[in-house]
Amino acid sequence: MKMNKLLLSVMLALVACAAQAEKADSSKPTEIKFDQLDADDVKQIKTFTGNVVLTRGTLLMKSPKAVVTEDPEGYQFVVLYSAAGVQATFRQKLDGPGDQWVEGQADRIEYDNKTELVKLFAKAQIKKLEAGKTASQVDGEFISYDSRKEFFAVKNTPTGDTKPGGGRGTMVIQPSTKQAAPAPATQPAAGK
Repeated sequence: MKMNKLLLSVMLALVACAAQAEKADSSKPTEIKFDQLDADDVKQIKTFTGNVVLTRGTLLMKSPKAVVTEDPEGYQFVVLYSAAGVQATFRQKLDGPGDQWVEGQADRIEYDNKTELVKLFAKAQIKKLEAGKTASQVDGEFISYDSRKEFFAVKNTPTGDTKPGGGRGTMVIQPSTKQAAPAPATQPAAGK
């Protein structure tokens, strides 16, 4: 029971320190750099290979291969794939005070432009950075990150399910720099 309360308080602390992704990014154009492109305009599917770099505002995604599908409304669904020794990555500035970023990496990353939901599959990791330093970090087999709702979930299998014996996640939360510094010790007056 105590362990469940401790875990719940740690999760609430991490959620409380989360911030929304840069709102202005959703209205920016998407630029994709790559070595090769195969495009099916009828199905609205584009497959990019070779050092793929996708940028939209402060959102930066990198992978050896990316498949971008566009729906009839113009929203994009991106799947980033890893290769031997190279994971797919993303990084995005967060709204709010100071220099805050969220970044992640996994063997496969799915990003839905319509819902602003990021799913990280297999060997997944998300970090929140404040002024270039890691404020919190979560590792697991599957992480779902909803930047609109400021919510994430970690599951113990790469399929996004939680199964007994599937695996374990790890969370590290750095001490808050907002905590008040201890008051200096008072010195007795001289001659007393």
